[in-house]
Amino acid sequence: MSNLLDNPLYQDAIAQLEESAAIMGLDPNVADRLKHPKRALQVAVPIRLDDGTVKTFQGFRVQHNMTLGPGKGGVRYHPGVDLAETAGLAMLMTFKCALVGLPLGGAKGGICVDPTKLSRQELQGLTRRYTTEINTFIGPQVDIPAPDIGTDGQTMAWMLDTYSQLKGYTVPGVVTGKPITVGGSLGRSEATGKGVAFCVNFAAKKLGMKIDTSTTVAIHGFGKVAVPAAHDLEAQGAKIVAVSDVSGAIYNPNGLNINAALEWTKKGGLLADMDGVEKISNEELFALDVDILIPAAIDGVITEKNAHKVKAKIIAEGANGPLNKAAIDIVTKNGCFLVPDILCNAGGVIVSYFEWVQGLQNFFWDLSEINRKLHDILKDAFENVYEAHQKYDIDMKKAAFVAALKRLERAMRFRGLFPG
Repeated sequence: MSNLLDNPLYQDAIAQLEESAAIMGLDPNVADRLKHPKRALQVAVPIRLDDGTVKTFQGFRVQHNMTLGPGKGGVRYHPGVDLAETAGLAMLMTFKCALVGLPLGGAKGGICVDPTKLSRQELQGLTRRYTTEINTFIGPQVDIPAPDIGTDGQTMAWMLDTYSQLKGYTVPGVVTGKPITVGGSLGRSEATGKGVAFCVNFAAKKLGMKIDTSTTVAIHGFGKVAVPAAHDLEAQGAKIVAVSDVSGAIYNPNGLNINAALEWTKKGGLLADMDGVEKISNEELFALDVDILIPAAIDGVITEKNAHKVKAKIIAEGANGPLNKAAIDIVTKNGCFLVPDILCNAGGVIVSYFEWVQGLQNFFWDLSEINRKLHDILKDAFENVYEAHQKYDIDMKKAAFVAALKRLERAMRFRGLFPG
């Protein structure tokens, strides 16, 4: 696993762990164990393309820590997926599950592929072969995958069916993020974005701000996290002045029509090709003078090179690791209130947990109950992080790690070391 040290995301996770461990006086034996993934699997995923040729892709699944329960984490289809990135994301999932009090450990998976270059049939073949290759590594009591970048409910339905075919009976708890008709949960598809909006409100209240028609929001991204967050904040009156996709960003100081932009992208259009909006770069989006900035696309977009340009009062990390450690130090010193990723985007894993529980029980909850439970869990976690933020006089990112590490340390000490 020596190549892990070459990955910026993994390096950042380790740096955050070490710094937070020093602040809280974490047991060094616990800290050392948390620096290393429990197990990692790399698999070849050969599929027959539509033209008859066979192409082999590389797939991964990493389980970082299982002290609190079965592994939990998404499956990512992206050209940048590798073992190191997957391990770093699995580590963040360990801290995220611990932070919000779930009986789950951290895991992550993915395939190095550009899913936009494959047909539906090719994607199905890829997913089914990948699931077959990792099937002994996953399961409702072992490790429960979910959607991530480049995957969705259909991907999870194929994974569910493949795993169930191998077992000989339907196993609804093997994945989460499934369509409702095959055991999915109400509220799952919008859960991460809704959780971001909840956390923005918690932060605003701490700062004495009110989310209303005077509030301006810029969002980097326009996918499964950004859109629900935009809708929820817009419903409170906030003006979403900028959003972005792979083509760049669009801007309107008086507020964008989010529904119109969504309809445009659903028809296959790129945001940069929309009429009636100003086109800006992603770098210009980050530098907008707004109340709230939500980086909700990919990791590593705000670094020491551009962090000093950020003017937002609140940054809510909708994506995993959108700010690196140096950037966090810069924006925090400049007076920005950061809502860290392992708290801010935990809505997805929380409702995934609800889906897993519902699948095990074959008893399903209504949407109001799900949203109420989601709000309450995030509120408790936010207060725990804010308490650590004040107690240790540290930024919210470090405080989130401290709060997560305290729970992990207690559990790991009680369970001890096998074989002793």
